[in-house]
Amino acid sequence: MIDNSYILGLFGGGAPMASNPAVATALRDAARKQPTPPWSSSVEPPKQDALVRSALGGRKFINEGAAQLDVKSASADYRKLFALYQGLDTLNALVNRAATKGVSSLELSQLTKRFTSGLTEIGSWLSSAEFDAIRMVQGTSTMTSKTTAAVPRDSARSVTGPIHEGSVDTPVAAFQGDTRFSITIKVPVGITDSQTTAVPIDLADMGATPRTLDNVLIHINSKLEAAGFDTRLGREQIKAEPRTVQVNGKAVTLPAGPDKWALAIRASSTETVGFTAAETSDAVYVVQSSGAEGGAQLLKFQSDGGTAAAPTAGGVGETHWIEGRVSQEALPEGVEDVRASAVAPDGSLWIVANVTAGPDTQPIKGVQDMALMKYDPAGRLVATRTLGAASTASGYAIAIDANGDVAVAGSVTGALNTSAADAGKTGVVADVADSFVTVFDKDGQEVWTQRRGARAADEATSVSFGVDGTVYVGGRARSAVPGASAVGGWDSYVQAFKAGEAYPTAGIVAKATATTQFGSASDDSVDAMTIDGSNLYTAGVEDGRAVVRHFTLDAAGAPTLASTRDLGAISGDVSGVSVSGGQVILTGTSRDSGLSAGTTTTAHSGGKDVFVATLAGDLTASAGDRMTWYGGAGDDSAADVKVHNGKVWITGVADRDPAADETDPTRGYLARIDPLSGAVEYEKTWSGDGDQARPLTLAVAAGGASVLDRLGLPQGEIDQSDSKRLVDATSLRVGDRFYISPADGGRSVSVTIAAKDTLASLARKIEIASNGKLKVTVASEGGSITGRSGEVTTTMGGFQRLSIMARDGKSGAVLTPGETGRNALAGLGLSSGYIGASTGDDVRKTFGLDLPGDLRLGDAAAVKTAGERIQAAMKAVRDAYRSLDPATAASAAVSGPVPAYLTNQLANYQAALARLGG
Repeated sequence: MIDNSYILGLFGGGAPMASNPAVATALRDAARKQPTPPWSSSVEPPKQDALVRSALGGRKFINEGAAQLDVKSASADYRKLFALYQGLDTLNALVNRAATKGVSSLELSQLTKRFTSGLTEIGSWLSSAEFDAIRMVQGTSTMTSKTTAAVPRDSARSVTGPIHEGSVDTPVAAFQGDTRFSITIKVPVGITDSQTTAVPIDLADMGATPRTLDNVLIHINSKLEAAGFDTRLGREQIKAEPRTVQVNGKAVTLPAGPDKWALAIRASSTETVGFTAAETSDAVYVVQSSGAEGGAQLLKFQSDGGTAAAPTAGGVGETHWIEGRVSQEALPEGVEDVRASAVAPDGSLWIVANVTAGPDTQPIKGVQDMALMKYDPAGRLVATRTLGAASTASGYAIAIDANGDVAVAGSVTGALNTSAADAGKTGVVADVADSFVTVFDKDGQEVWTQRRGARAADEATSVSFGVDGTVYVGGRARSAVPGASAVGGWDSYVQAFKAGEAYPTAGIVAKATATTQFGSASDDSVDAMTIDGSNLYTAGVEDGRAVVRHFTLDAAGAPTLASTRDLGAISGDVSGVSVSGGQVILTGTSRDSGLSAGTTTTAHSGGKDVFVATLAGDLTASAGDRMTWYGGAGDDSAADVKVHNGKVWITGVADRDPAADETDPTRGYLARIDPLSGAVEYEKTWSGDGDQARPLTLAVAAGGASVLDRLGLPQGEIDQSDSKRLVDATSLRVGDRFYISPADGGRSVSVTIAAKDTLASLARKIEIASNGKLKVTVASEGGSITGRSGEVTTTMGGFQRLSIMARDGKSGAVLTPGETGRNALAGLGLSSGYIGASTGDDVRKTFGLDLPGDLRLGDAAAVKTAGERIQAAMKAVRDAYRSLDPATAASAAVSGPVPAYLTNQLANYQAALARLGG
């Protein structure tokens, strides 16, 4: 027999050295450089249910000892990669189980807890794991990283909302009629003084000249120039774009409408601009949820009375206008709920909102945060402050004192970082809420925050300022709050906080000075609270009854119960309590359950009605007590109430059928009631987008409405600057931090946020912590305003962010997040991971898992996101595996048609064998 290998050798070919399968396998294994990965089709994958049981049983997610290598000479990097992959596979099994239909809430809680622990374990392991040939990071791998958090630059310009639609050559409706106001210009005089000049503007002085946008601006600017000021008003074009709407379930693109135009106020660096009007009326702000999606809107109404001309039409782009409404503005996306609002002494409006996403320039750190939003009288958002909670925070109440200081109260879960020890509750009560109260100054800078919680759940629902600056918080708790004793069920409580500093530079510190806890053996709550001199009143539902309590405040501000008034059984809620003219005014909603207080001025109308009860200051029954009911035959709500000049303003949902579905039409209302006579003096009802309008809060501004509203101009001075402190402009808190470690391993250095840190000071800290490996710059992003004639474009304002890159363009550094509850990267909007070159000659390849540490399994959307992120991370591990031996990976990937030379060679082999075989 002829040996084919001899013939093949003559033709430059070869035959298998052995036909024995075992020998062939041994030869292949000897030639193989990479061990078989756990995702190979030749490896039996672990059972998903077994992975879930293992995780819930408390086993570690990363176990290098359990990683199997079938190539003895394989690098230790493979063992680490396989262990990492198996840890990610376990996380993926938890996600898949959470997505299974029918999973109980208890099991989902257990899955979420172990999933969070697994993420933390993997992140911790990655930060200390040392790979030889590659670099693996939990976050991203990028050449340049920018903070999404941004700080606004000082700007001497301000842009109004749109006031005109269409051609600039047509008369502007907002300019018609009696249009008179003054522009105030304040300039510095010397070092500490200033001088304010009012420049009167009366469009009647234009005579027969058409009041087009350009003509009016020429007139106004001529007055400013004549007065010797540099401030000018221009116009800003808002380009119209096509929009897509849903029609019968199909997307329909509508053509772009006409362009819109706004006013642009451009001052100089030495001139502070403001606006005043001689004729004013009171204004009422209503925040509402509108449309099927529940988008939040800010509505401004002009009250009757006063001297301001009544509005005759809605503004540009507004919907569902009704008589008396001045403006309509949409609140930013991400606002989930609005619980409280109040007007400051300068006329600005502060709103307490719960947000699941901060503004584009202000990311939040947790799932939900409390946001304090400041609007100027024209409805322009000028500042946003977030609490900076690491998990969840909700704001429920607001109070503003005569100095403009703002107190906000609510509840928080997880860490808040009010102190080094504030990591939130742990163990089985980790998700149980605590009460918090935060005080900001008139500029929105946080002064102090206190977190006070019972062992069980508690929340602050009311807040007020005392005459001496003491802050009082009312709420409810399921167990004893510090300094008091529990009564039973949900208890009511009141706490007093006093702030001060030991010496002028010590810093302000607040301490609880008094606590009282009260109620019945059943469930109770403080739903509203107010202070009148040395008297404190609370109102709420105690064991199903409407109860008002009167406390006297001693010299130290401690409350002592003086009297109690039980108004009877209530089938509804208490919305507010105030003191006016020495009388206590209680407002809420109830069915006809026997609730009473003296003489009834207006009878109950059916369903759930709003009630206004007027009581004596000492709460004793008297001849002056009154009970007024307001509403229709259906259900009415009292979402919010304010007492102004002795009259009660109420807003809510009007006369809704109790049997109505959630999607049935819902109308909002605004009413003013005389609490003594019961007369309804003012009343408006309206609809919203999709026939849905649900008012949430209201606030009254004395003299807040004027001709300036239709021009989009605010009363008072325009804010030209905002705080540059990171703890004000972002969701960062003092003590938040992250770590920087050398790209090739080594000791990590912490970067900690201080109270006075700005972008510039943080940039310097990062460079020092990276030992000069990172270059950090403050990058500016400007805005533009088109001049009057359209020929000049001026860039000013905008935002500033941090931009981080490797100083030498190659070897940078690794950023890792701070501890849970103190992660500064989340507040900065920075991804953890490697910053520097990840490919190229003499560069270690870097692979980022892009696996955020805040992934959760709380709902279907969160589960979907977590699953997608984990799958992407597992792919990154597979990519890293292939990169360890590119030659092997390349040879395994060879495919396609056989080359011609090899085809010819094989044909020669076959011909030779045929001849030999005869």
